Amino acid sequence: MTAANNAGKRGRARRKTSKKKRAVNMKRFIPVMALMLALGAAGGFFLARYLEKRTYPLTYVQEIKTAAAEFGLDAYLVMAVVHTESGGDAAAVSAAGAIGLMQIMPATGEWIAAKLGLPEYTEASLADPGANTRLGCWYLAYLLDKYGDTRTALAAYNAGPGNVDKWLSDEKLSPSGALEEIPFDETA
Repeated sequence: MTAANNAGKRGRARRKTSKKKRAVNMKRFIPVMALMLALGAAGGFFLARYLEKRTYPLTYVQEIKTAAAEFGLDAYLVMAVVHTESGGDAAAVSAAGAIGLMQIMPATGEWIAAKLGLPEYTEASLADPGANTRLGCWYLAYLLDKYGDTRTALAAYNAGPGNVDKWLSDEKLSPSGALEEIPFDETA
C-alpha cells in the first residue's frame, strides 16, 4: 500500500504543480494577449488611416482651410468638392475647360475676381491652389446663399446656376419647389 499511497501523493503533487504552472502561465498570458490585442487594434487603426489617405488623399489642406474660413464654409465640404471636382489635382483641366482644384471655368473665375475686387486675376491664377480655392470658396458661399441649401448649391456649382434655375422652374424636376431630380448624371 505504501507504493500506492506514494503514487497517489505524487499524482496529487503533480496536479498541484500543474495548477500552479497554469496560474503562472495565465498571469503571463493575459498581459501578452492584451499587448497583442492593443498592437492589433493600433495596427488596424493605422492601416485604415493609410488606406483612407490613399483612397481619399487630402491635398492643399491649409489652402482649403484658409479659404473656407474666409467665406464661412465648412472646410470638409470644400475638401469634398475638391475631391469630386479634381481629385486634388491642382493642374487638372476638364474637357469643358474648367481649371484647378475646384474646377473653375475661366469666365466664372474672371466674374468672381471682379466681385472680389482682384485686378491681378488672370486665367493662370486658376492653376494656383491658393487662388483657386479662394475663388472656389467665394463662389460656393455665393451659391449657398443664393439657393439656401447645400444640395442645390452643389448642383449649381457643378452644372451651373443657369441649369439649376431651369430645373427649379420645371415641375417634373421640382414639383415641391425644391430640386428633387437632377437630370445630369455627372451632377446627380
